Amino acid sequence: MPTYKLRGIDVDFPFEAYDCQLVYMEKVIDALQKRCNALLESPTGTGKTLCLLCATLAWRKSLGGFSTGSSQRKSEFHGSQSDVGPSESQSSNHPTIVYTSRTHSQLRQVVQELRRSNYRPKMVVLGSREQLCIHEDVSLLRGKAQTNACRFLCRKRQKRSCTHFSRVADYMKSNPHIGDEPVDIEDLVNIGRKYGPCPYYVARELHKTVDILFAPYNYLIDREYRGSLNFEWHNSILIFDEAHNLESICADAASFDLSSGLLTACISEAKHCVDLAVGRREESNDKSGNPDNFAILRALLLKLQKRIDEVPIESKELGFTKPGPYIYELLADLNITHETASKLIEIIEDATVLLEEDKKHDAKGNGCRLEIIGNILKSIYRDKGNGHADSYRVHVQETEANATEVFKGKSSRILSWWCFNPGIAMQEFSERGVGSIILTSGTLSPLDSFAQEFKLDFPIQLENPHVISSNQIWAGVVPLGPSGRPFNSSFRFRDSPEYKQELGNAIVNFARIVPDGLLVFFPSYYLLDQCISCWKNMGNTNSSTIWERICKFKKPVIEPRQSSLFPMAIEDYMTKLKDTSTSGAVFFAVCRGKVSEGLDFADHAGRAVVITGMPFATRTDPKVRLKREYLDLQAQSPREGCKMIKLLSGEEWYNQQASRAVNQSVGRVIRHRHDYGAIIFCDERFAQSSRQSQISVWIQPHIKCYSKFGDAVFTLTRFFRDGGSRTPAKPELADQKTLDLSPSSTKPVPDEIKTAQALDESYTEKLSVLSTSMDLPHSKHKLSSLLDVKSSNNSSHLRDIPPANLSCFTPCMDLKKLKRSSDPMSKEKKLLITGRGKMQYQNHDVIGLTGHLPSDKQQSKEQQLCSMKKRKALLIEHDKSSNVNASDAQRSVPRDLPFTDDGDAEVDAKFLNHKKNDVRGSAEQLGAEETRGSAFLIQIQGLRACEISFFV
Repeated sequence: MPTYKLRGIDVDFPFEAYDCQLVYMEKVIDALQKRCNALLESPTGTGKTLCLLCATLAWRKSLGGFSTGSSQRKSEFHGSQSDVGPSESQSSNHPTIVYTSRTHSQLRQVVQELRRSNYRPKMVVLGSREQLCIHEDVSLLRGKAQTNACRFLCRKRQKRSCTHFSRVADYMKSNPHIGDEPVDIEDLVNIGRKYGPCPYYVARELHKTVDILFAPYNYLIDREYRGSLNFEWHNSILIFDEAHNLESICADAASFDLSSGLLTACISEAKHCVDLAVGRREESNDKSGNPDNFAILRALLLKLQKRIDEVPIESKELGFTKPGPYIYELLADLNITHETASKLIEIIEDATVLLEEDKKHDAKGNGCRLEIIGNILKSIYRDKGNGHADSYRVHVQETEANATEVFKGKSSRILSWWCFNPGIAMQEFSERGVGSIILTSGTLSPLDSFAQEFKLDFPIQLENPHVISSNQIWAGVVPLGPSGRPFNSSFRFRDSPEYKQELGNAIVNFARIVPDGLLVFFPSYYLLDQCISCWKNMGNTNSSTIWERICKFKKPVIEPRQSSLFPMAIEDYMTKLKDTSTSGAVFFAVCRGKVSEGLDFADHAGRAVVITGMPFATRTDPKVRLKREYLDLQAQSPREGCKMIKLLSGEEWYNQQASRAVNQSVGRVIRHRHDYGAIIFCDERFAQSSRQSQISVWIQPHIKCYSKFGDAVFTLTRFFRDGGSRTPAKPELADQKTLDLSPSSTKPVPDEIKTAQALDESYTEKLSVLSTSMDLPHSKHKLSSLLDVKSSNNSSHLRDIPPANLSCFTPCMDLKKLKRSSDPMSKEKKLLITGRGKMQYQNHDVIGLTGHLPSDKQQSKEQQLCSMKKRKALLIEHDKSSNVNASDAQRSVPRDLPFTDDGDAEVDAKFLNHKKNDVRGSAEQLGAEETRGSAFLIQIQGLRACEISFFV
């Protein structure tokens, strides 16, 4: 295992590190040494998690040994609820590392990476009761109902108690080494089932003395969770992995939405508490719950409901909006102030206990909705003053009423208190003296908004390149479709049938070319539904629909709106990928949806991703509109400390949010060093330099803009044709050696770690012309085609994929005779693909095909001459009521006919027969303009007796 000396710290790394990995680890150590914040982006597949762990733990180890072993354990478990309130940490003086990620599945991967490293700090993973509870009854509950049931059983002096909770103290004393080796949530659950202690409280107790703590985001962002953590905050290190959505998560955690339905349910629960308290007093003289307090709570909630209903809403679209401090004015009308709020919160807590003790309420398993009201009051009155309210907006909007509300003549409204400053959640970290905050992800770009949104200084920033080579990625902007119509998913164009048809035909082409898995991302569910509905119905009487043509090449899966159905959709997609009856599967998904978040479509699961447009949020959405207004107001009147910093405007934030959603979606492909894939931007707006500048830095050098659809199809096909030949050597576990890479070191960096290859800008120009061929009926000649597409996945059988432009010409051919040829082009009469996208016989006449294809610099002058300015035969939709004469056809021939899909149209073989027998000439004759014109007229005359059908 090699050891790298970075900024004076010896870092053990399990592999020979790439340059970008060394840079990443150096930035991490730099931030930790300087006790400052860092914003680090490194693409998925660059070993970001392993680098982050090794660099952080190496720095921590340099301060002193890890807290492993029984000698380091000083805390004792007293059999009480360790999650009720904070206490002083019993760990050493060394800083605690808190590593957070978005989900537990992501944390599971982090623990696996820790096992691969050479570091063994004392660690634990914090989880919820839903993941860790092993009680036979409580484990069946969810949410607040499960939490309250657990707390009830763990209280002292209860007839019913949790036996697992009571075994925690003895187990912790007899097993002080737990956490010395990496343990995951599943490991803790297995320990509980085998030896009896509660896994949840084992983790809660263990986290007090660990060197590194793993937890989901909300354990740091949510005030209630944060208050339950027992470790020394001063000089601690907070790491937020997969932090691309951290802004919205922080803002949402500090906001609330109170709907009419929720308020009605709370009123009902308050009434039920009154009945329960009265009944207990009558039956057993139990005075633990005062029914008068619950009656006051119910009366206040009724007044609040009435007050919300009385808010004047002049426009349903705009709603009712006031500055954040207005919430205190609204609640003051109900006599709820800073002084009375604490008493009201106590009443709500008593009510939740009473409801949980009620057996009938426990049977429902829905939890206590009154607890939500308590959390809302805690959020509003969390500070003595109202200063934080300036970052909020109060909004009341009308929504569609349910049947019950309509019957009662009531309107359905939502009272919202939205936070537009995500930095509020981070401010407390600075107040607690946190050493460093590291935000990292594979798709943080653009970085500007992070520092400005969080109101934090990030002096160390990094946008890392990828470890892949230039021949492992194809990235292109395709602004035009097969028929030459522009791609633009903006509001003005997205509903037009022409746009949907053009996009559908393009995806048919991509489905033919791309092997195995294809991901297609739409800006919204609305556009996804509209396009698929259109494709299923759009088609001519003599051809199949666009949807049927897509299904011919790849089996489709559509991302569901309901989260509960998503696992089934993923399983369906993976099953269809293994089906050998087609060339793979296509997953139609939405930017910011489940598919775009954190899923790994490595290798054959995601060979290409298509972005069909810019995923802008709805401008008229109240939250989006108010966020833009808030940022514009902040930019116009910056505070004293921010006058020297250019603040983010509402429009800049709006654009960056869309770009970040795009980056997150394209990050689903090329997931490791040896992966390869294509990124296709099907929107003309991506051709703008301002848009491309917000794409992840590692993608930008590879992006090429194609003026014609044929260019993109041609180069994309060549890219996947060469896919099977990409077999770079995998990194081996290296022998023990130390490399000094400190800035002060004069030792040269070995070439073996400099594996990041320079970008080959001329890659597409160096590729050779495809050699695959097909037999022509009535001819001994071969047609060169774009068919040799190979899959790197041995388990999936990829069939020959005809070129995207071939459909307008295939009626003249017998596709059943299609076969590959590895023989190089000889001097025999063969059809070649020339630089202008035309097929020509060597030393013979030219057949003009569609599209504009990149030129091959190795072509002879005669070939270039034959391909220059050559007219093309226009395939005209057959009209039974009229005949097409030669002169009319000649006048209607376009200069460049784009690639289109004509379905399974049948064309009379007279076209090729006539061409073979009547159109003759040498290469020199073809070089003359007069001869070419004559040959073209003869070719057109041969079409008079032919019926040619053309379906777009």
